[in-house]
Amino acid sequence: MRRIHVGNVLGAFGLGFTVPFLYVYVAQVRGLGSMTAGVVLAVFAVAALVVLPFAGRAIVRRGPLPVLLAALVTAAVGSLSLGLSGGAATVLLSAAALGAGQAVMQPALATMIVDCSSAETRSRAFATQFFLQNLGLGVGGLIGGHIVDTSRAGSFTLLFAIEAAMFALLVAVMSTVRMPRAPRLQEGAPQGRGGSWKQLLNHRAMVQLSVLGFVLFFACYGQFESGLSAYGVEAAGISTSTLGTAMAANTAMIVVAQFLVLRFVERRKRSRVIASVGLIWTFAWLVAGFAGLGDGSQAMASAAFVSTYALFGLGEAMLSPTLAPLVADLAPTGLAGQYNSAFALVKQLALAIGPAVGGPMGASLHAPYILTFVLFSLGITYLALRLGRMLSPVQDQPSAARSRVVAQRAPAETVPTAA
Repeated sequence: MRRIHVGNVLGAFGLGFTVPFLYVYVAQVRGLGSMTAGVVLAVFAVAALVVLPFAGRAIVRRGPLPVLLAALVTAAVGSLSLGLSGGAATVLLSAAALGAGQAVMQPALATMIVDCSSAETRSRAFATQFFLQNLGLGVGGLIGGHIVDTSRAGSFTLLFAIEAAMFALLVAVMSTVRMPRAPRLQEGAPQGRGGSWKQLLNHRAMVQLSVLGFVLFFACYGQFESGLSAYGVEAAGISTSTLGTAMAANTAMIVVAQFLVLRFVERRKRSRVIASVGLIWTFAWLVAGFAGLGDGSQAMASAAFVSTYALFGLGEAMLSPTLAPLVADLAPTGLAGQYNSAFALVKQLALAIGPAVGGPMGASLHAPYILTFVLFSLGITYLALRLGRMLSPVQDQPSAARSRVVAQRAPAETVPTAA
């Protein structure tokens, strides 16, 4: 598990190194224009949508570790070639390789965490993963920002080479991992082509969780760098420095609050934790509305906008030990990789659609934009409570189920053995 967490932080560090500067690199440094840069960013999402349906089946059949190693090699090749590319065609192919490798890494690592943890330790393991990912992204972006120089293409080549080196180092680290024997598919489970997908689509609770996940990612992550930032600049008059402060406040809230909220989350029903996140984000969108539509001073608007990102971070810290363990608990034996890949696919869909919808609205339709995402956040609360009625007590609140088992066993352990 320690090696897996090292892998998470190294991968996040490498991505934080390059992703914030990808648009500038393609459009300005290589001189390919804003249109090509936009297509490159879209290729990341398209590559993920193409490979994730196959990644789940590969994880089920081959195990998560070989799939992860293949994804890391693909990402390393894509990153290095991206730093050396000068033409549009090679840039697009390199971005596709990097995006595909990055997308497959997520469900593979999540499945490894599932296989190396128990029901008692899973929430803490995923909370640690989320904490380290944000730490790695923040540190990587901070260091990368001091290396790049738009007047020197070589500084960007160095940046992508360091990212490729991070992936290569991660291959070396993960090659030393000895995974426990992975659980097999349950007897009689569908193993033919499309069988596991059919089983997943017939699983009502998982389908409901996927719908809920789409709304969560659409209303939060899908707006961070598009709709919400455009709204802040156009409606609230937020400066770029304040926007950077807001993003830092989001990461800082996650880093500070992650383990503080973990104990609270572990003792509550998962469905109610997610429902409370919907209420927190509803309040966050109302605060954003005050920043852009209120009559306060510019200082008050800036403070409100930074608070919006911090409130989103609090909700994210509550979700990290909740969503991923719930996906794992819903998955039948041997299908954790398939379920993790399906949930990652839902996330990628939300991240692809979110900016396309939120960007134009946030820039021009200020009041409708806030109202729309207030309603989406309230929808999170409704969908979470509805999901709770489909979950078993063990799935919804594992800690309470464990307490009941201990209480039932305790008297039997005190009975003397018969002569």
